[in-house]
Amino acid sequence: MELTDFRTAIDRYKVLFFDAFGVLKTYNALIPGIEKTFGYLRETGKEFYILTNDASRSPEQLAESYHRLGLYDIGPDSIVSSGMLAREYLQYKVENGTVAYLGTRNSAHYLETAGLKALSIADLDPENMDDIRALVFMDDEGFDWNTDLNKTLNLIRRRTIPVIVANTDKTYPMGMKTVAIAIGAVAKMIEDIVGKQFMRFGKPDAQMFIFAYQHIQNNPGVSRSDILMVGDTLHTDILGGNKFGLDTALVLTGNTRLEEVDMRIRSTGIIPTYICESAVVK
Repeated sequence: MELTDFRTAIDRYKVLFFDAFGVLKTYNALIPGIEKTFGYLRETGKEFYILTNDASRSPEQLAESYHRLGLYDIGPDSIVSSGMLAREYLQYKVENGTVAYLGTRNSAHYLETAGLKALSIADLDPENMDDIRALVFMDDEGFDWNTDLNKTLNLIRRRTIPVIVANTDKTYPMGMKTVAIAIGAVAKMIEDIVGKQFMRFGKPDAQMFIFAYQHIQNNPGVSRSDILMVGDTLHTDILGGNKFGLDTALVLTGNTRLEEVDMRIRSTGIIPTYICESAVVK
């Protein structure tokens, strides 16, 4: 395994796509030194977007979360969330009725801005499910993992409705050495129990990259060879970027650690263009 300096890796690209957790931040803090990267992008005029499977908050709230941590370069227009893709699908597929969701109250933003009535699974009456037209897995917080997952299971068993997974991540970094279970893993567990196939939005699916590609503002003629996808997870960030035809940079500050990177690449066959210690420009 050969590590590439991150500044060297990004210099030949016009646009950068960044994953969020494990690349720019952990659960409650920035990756140390990441603000230097955005200073460098600002100085060199490189365009960037944050491609995140985090559907727990609106793009405005996600941007504000970076501002509270001291990173002011990221605005709502720079964020492409899997929740935005789920909203677009629901706008076309669900005309009326109520959409139940697992997640924080803030995650209901994506349903309500689609003109739909949102109902937290925590508030669902198991004896009154007839008006539920769809179910969305948004986030791993905002509900009771015992009572409400059982409600979710029985809702899917009793109602023939579309089930959307708006965050496909199975884990997310809590710190430099620990991870937590994400809603994608919860959705996969329930999918296996009920024997039904759910619809997924987010990396590694192509829709996320198509959506981001269409939203590039300052380089309208940019080709895929001018874009670098930067992520910490082989099965989402790197696989998704590779499938879309982008060069990719795997950073070792999140779900993939230095001591395991060679083994994971060999076992998965997912090969990044670059492997970098972090996304920090030194």
